[in-house]
Amino acid sequence: MTLPVQSTMDAAAIDQFGGEITPHRLPVPPVGAGEILIRIEAAGVGAWDPFEQQGGFAKMMGTTPKFPYVLGSEGAGTVVDVGPDVRGFKPGDRVYALALANPKGGFYAEYAVVEASQVSPIPGNLTIEQAAVMPIDAITALVGLDEKLALKPGETILIFGASGGIGHLAVQLAKRMGARVFAVASGSDGVALAKRLGADAAIDGHQSDILAESRKFAPNGIDCALLAAGGDQANQALAALRAGGRAAYPNGVQPTPRASSGIKIQSYDGTPTAQTIAKLNKMINAGPFDVHVARTFSLNQAAEAHQALNQHFLGKVAIRPS
Repeated sequence: MTLPVQSTMDAAAIDQFGGEITPHRLPVPPVGAGEILIRIEAAGVGAWDPFEQQGGFAKMMGTTPKFPYVLGSEGAGTVVDVGPDVRGFKPGDRVYALALANPKGGFYAEYAVVEASQVSPIPGNLTIEQAAVMPIDAITALVGLDEKLALKPGETILIFGASGGIGHLAVQLAKRMGARVFAVASGSDGVALAKRLGADAAIDGHQSDILAESRKFAPNGIDCALLAAGGDQANQALAALRAGGRAAYPNGVQPTPRASSGIKIQSYDGTPTAQTIAKLNKMINAGPFDVHVARTFSLNQAAEAHQALNQHFLGKVAIRPS
């Protein structure tokens, strides 16, 4: 069974790398073996989307995309059709998906075709918007906490950028892993968000002395740090770690964080795997989980959504195709 699908769709796309994001009317992508067609009800706007718009992913991956090029790496909606060899999904299922530089087009559109391995049922009580903006940042946070830092129950962790996309999800995941969380957020609203999400202590990194406040939290130094942003304050945060402490930051964080000798620091990619996605869904299902959506734009406002990334906001930005 398939749900009704129109032959064309509205999308926000570019006609060349570096070009403006403009409305387009495009064919709905065909569904192949192992693929799922999703009616997109919300899409996430990632901090990396402008990089994609400039051709960064195409250069990095060595691909030659076709234009018009539909942007967007994550989204959520309803399954309307599945290709041959797809198991576990059927039309009508509510799902989220993530795919960097998806070969059949991104999520700034009414429909997207995604490999089944990149699609998952929406966990917990997440709304469609929350599910849409969550996956890439949540996977990045979980890989950092679980695989790179090997965070253990009872340990202390400093999360820098705790009110941003990765950071506010990392606060909740770290608490779910049994850690004590010292959150460094941006602005009084960011501090309030971090506290509401369960941080044991939260400060404004632009207003407070990070090292002094961290010593009140952990007099002998903090065990580890996840840095979702860079800059002088990030380097101050690293000074809060104890001797032998460890730190991790996603590739793309600029300027690159610098730690003193005696601190193990590593960069990483938040590469999604079936195991990581399953673990994330299980953790979200374990109790209340909040994905903060700061602003929502229409498909025709995709360019404005990109501009909003340069302004102060908490959590994530979303696009609603319809």
